[in-house]
Amino acid sequence: MLITTIQYNSKKLKIDLSKPIDISIPIRASKNNVNAWYVNPPVIKPESSGKWVATVKDGACVNFNNIYFNPHAHGTHTECVGHITEQVHSINKNLKQFFFLAEVITVAPEYLEGDLVISKKQIQFALGNKKRDALVIRTIPNTKDKLSKQYSNTNPPYLLKEAAVYLREKEVKHLLIDLPSVDKEKDDCQLLAHNAFWNTKGTIRFDATITEFIYVPNDVEDGAYFINIQIAPFENDATPSKPILYKII
Repeated sequence: MLITTIQYNSKKLKIDLSKPIDISIPIRASKNNVNAWYVNPPVIKPESSGKWVATVKDGACVNFNNIYFNPHAHGTHTECVGHITEQVHSINKNLKQFFFLAEVITVAPEYLEGDLVISKKQIQFALGNKKRDALVIRTIPNTKDKLSKQYSNTNPPYLLKEAAVYLREKEVKHLLIDLPSVDKEKDDCQLLAHNAFWNTKGTIRFDATITEFIYVPNDVEDGAYFINIQIAPFENDATPSKPILYKII
């Protein structure tokens, strides 16, 4: 085992680094890649010029691929408030720390006016009086089709504004969820949960992030973990990311 001790507030916590739990969904050049927001699948293909193709199997000395994707639509991604502001703020510049104390919770979205939603009451019940930097929400049913589901025009579950306000007031800085968005698919661009979580009507939380399209395997128990939110260094409102959970022992 590879064990390290982390000082968190006034407590020392032991973290098992030998068993990382990857809760990201990778980007694949496939129609079966997870998808949302009415875009085509990602494309990964070699650079070419005339008859020359940049793959070793075609005679090149290296494999040299171009990748075409949308971070919001094609896999696990982490975004900052620049996603919904006129001025495009960069996730690469706003996310300065990468390890946080997290709580994993499992929630069964409930029906409200024909939609499936996650309410403030549900999150309050799951979190209780715990103080956490990050919250990881796993929704049920939690089947592996989340790794390849085509979400466009399906009206997936979403977070109610009241729940996002509660998390902001509880000072949760990093919200991770296994859905394509914390907001309703078609909401006339209100983006109620995004706006509430980042507090766009008040003092904006530039250092807060939302990570969507995660997948938490069923054998991961609810509870406290340390999380490492790894991001690709894109100067953009969002970037592909790889959140990793570590057990506290």
